[in-house]
Amino acid sequence: MRLAEPTDKAAVERLVHDAYSPWIEVVGMRPLPMEADYGAFIAAGRVHVTDALDGLVVLVPEDGVLLVENVAVRPDRQGKGLGRALMAYAEEEARRLGLPALRLYTNTRMAANIALYESLGYVETGRMGIDGRSAVMMRKQLTP
Repeated sequence: MRLAEPTDKAAVERLVHDAYSPWIEVVGMRPLPMEADYGAFIAAGRVHVTDALDGLVVLVPEDGVLLVENVAVRPDRQGKGLGRALMAYAEEEARRLGLPALRLYTNTRMAANIALYESLGYVETGRMGIDGRSAVMMRKQLTP
């Protein structure tokens, strides 16, 4: 894993587009990660990519928690454990930053993603509307 560089912007945007395009029909609109400003995320040092640029995780430190803003895996690599590895990396980063918990949100219609996060120890903390979408808020407390 490494931090994305400005020269990675097009590849990052393509990865996010390819990973989230299948969800457009399910959600009924473009998922929020497809609307993000990856130039700004990269400039802020928030985008962590695999060396092969086949997966990424966007991490945003907050007060007492690390926000997993986005996890994306290239479609031909999905279902092979890369998403789980990216989430494990997020936990390592939270620990490195001294943050005791992680949080994330995902669309209520992304049942497979919700099930994955639950299997990783995340619990639902609520639901809310975000930009015309319905989101499940989830959190994982890290063990010391």
